[in-house]
Amino acid sequence: MAQQADPHGLALDRGSPVPLYFQVATQLQQMIEAGELPAGDRLANQVDLAQRLGVSRPTMRRAIQYLVERGMLVRKRGVGTQIVHPQVRRPVELTSLYDDLAKTGRSPRTELRELTVGPSTKSMSDELGVPEGLEVTWFRRIRYADGEPLAIMQNAVPTSVMTILPAQIEARGLYELLREADHVPRMATQAVGARAAVTAEARELGESRGSPLLTMSRTAWDERGAVVEYGAHVYRASRYSVELTLTV
Repeated sequence: MAQQADPHGLALDRGSPVPLYFQVATQLQQMIEAGELPAGDRLANQVDLAQRLGVSRPTMRRAIQYLVERGMLVRKRGVGTQIVHPQVRRPVELTSLYDDLAKTGRSPRTELRELTVGPSTKSMSDELGVPEGLEVTWFRRIRYADGEPLAIMQNAVPTSVMTILPAQIEARGLYELLREADHVPRMATQAVGARAAVTAEARELGESRGSPLLTMSRTAWDERGAVVEYGAHVYRASRYSVELTLTV
């Protein structure tokens, strides 16, 4: 198959059934995620890039639009197309966000906003799916990645599972604490959705009111069948995506 290399480091396989715009977009995305195209830099002019790659302007335009929609690039009036921080791409596995960020070198940091211990309220039951009246530790956090707010996270953990101290949940991940307490999460039900940010959420996440958010709710059990956590989280859609591997 004939391939064409580019001074920018891209190689296009013109004999591949994969569309050219997608090949361009995928390789640019990989360069952004690897830091070869640093956040804050401007992307070369579309016309110049198209000429260098030997693709049409519509193909180049579509590749760039694809990356804009994925939050990798942003168009700014008077500046051009600018590279932004890559999204956190999280595989759908039974792991915590803290574990995934730490594993990929994204410098997780947690800011604890609230923590209470006592019987779960009706609002907790409605929002998190916790049985009303269950004795839980409920906490609300802002999770940061590379210094930027990424998610608002609400969790409830039954007090029968473990005691959670504020300093612990700020310094460490919830699943790490569960593993240490011999309540390793083994199974979970999870629902992922989307909605617009309300004013308070937008302010905490550094977004505009009405910006798209990804939502995730989860209930997890340990190997003994005991519920170990209930969670309801919202993520900035511009900085976060869920990655699925599908097989037949």
